[in-house]
Amino acid sequence: MQFTSTQKRATAWGALLLGAVAVLWLLAPVLTPFVVAAILAYALTPVVDWLDHLGRGRIPRLAAVVLVEVVFLLMLLALMLLVVPILVKQLPLLREQVPPMLDRFTAASQPLLSQFGLKLTLDVASLKAFAMEHLNANFEDMLGRLLASAKLGGSVALSVVGNAVLIPVVLFYLLMEWRRFMGLLLVLVPPRLRSAVDSFTEEADAVLGQYLRGQLLVMVVLAVYYSAGLALFGLDLALPIGVFTGLAVAIPYLGFGLGLILATLAGFLEFSAQTGHVSALVMVAVVYGIGQLVESFVLTPRLVGERIGLHPLAVIFALMAFGHLLGFVGVLIALPLSAVLLVAIRRLRTAYIGSTLYQDAQDAQDAQDA
Repeated sequence: MQFTSTQKRATAWGALLLGAVAVLWLLAPVLTPFVVAAILAYALTPVVDWLDHLGRGRIPRLAAVVLVEVVFLLMLLALMLLVVPILVKQLPLLREQVPPMLDRFTAASQPLLSQFGLKLTLDVASLKAFAMEHLNANFEDMLGRLLASAKLGGSVALSVVGNAVLIPVVLFYLLMEWRRFMGLLLVLVPPRLRSAVDSFTEEADAVLGQYLRGQLLVMVVLAVYYSAGLALFGLDLALPIGVFTGLAVAIPYLGFGLGLILATLAGFLEFSAQTGHVSALVMVAVVYGIGQLVESFVLTPRLVGERIGLHPLAVIFALMAFGHLLGFVGVLIALPLSAVLLVAIRRLRTAYIGSTLYQDAQDAQDAQDA
């Protein structure tokens, strides 16, 4: 059987694509920090270029890159440190509230279960002892357990530390020479495909830019809203929990869920000795219920835009798929990459509808209907 030149080229490109996918699959753990650094470089390069333009050549690009990267790392560190006051405030409350909470749970559940012929056989004393043992542990004990677990899972700990060091280094070099790297990639595109690739990258860049700017505004607005809403209910940790929830919405569903859990736990511990658990439930239901509605029906459609609005099922699938392939990093980059894939799917659909294959099938269907 003889193959035409077009079929040979298609076969060669297909084999090349399969080989590239196989290499990426095998090297996924190694490529993860480079992928993360590339996405961060894409997001931060406009800021570096803006500083270059603002300085009109008087500010070296090296200084602009260092400034942008240091500020970004400090903001990331500040976000992580938001959890510290929550832990410092909640641990003493947990020590005080856990024993009475267990007693109340046992007293309330036993009569209810007895109506159904069930008997609660919880060893409350053992649960209290277990909880107090861990809650009374000081920082030295916690550090010792952390080091012991790091020894048991040394490869995992080494991988985390290695990525934490490697990503900023790779990010620095990518920010320094982002334009040159993009130029080298575009040179590999055949001249006859250059216009199509340029058009695709421009559309994808517009979609990603709209997504990043809109998502940043959504995060800021929600951080202010959750902080103010929790403060109105008198929660002492309103500021750190509200800011954490607002910024964590960048991770769809997971960020909102973590903020909801933190607020519920803080409300139970703080209000249990004053007005009971009902106040905590009312606070969480009102603040987080309204926040979710405002985000879903007002902020995201208006600030992020319908242009990249994926169906909720597509969002869930993207989160699960990228999370399975790249872990937690995959969850972070799922929606931006899905937006780029959406652009590609739109173009493929347009090309297919305009192709002779589709036109022939449509003509055959019209003839059959007639």
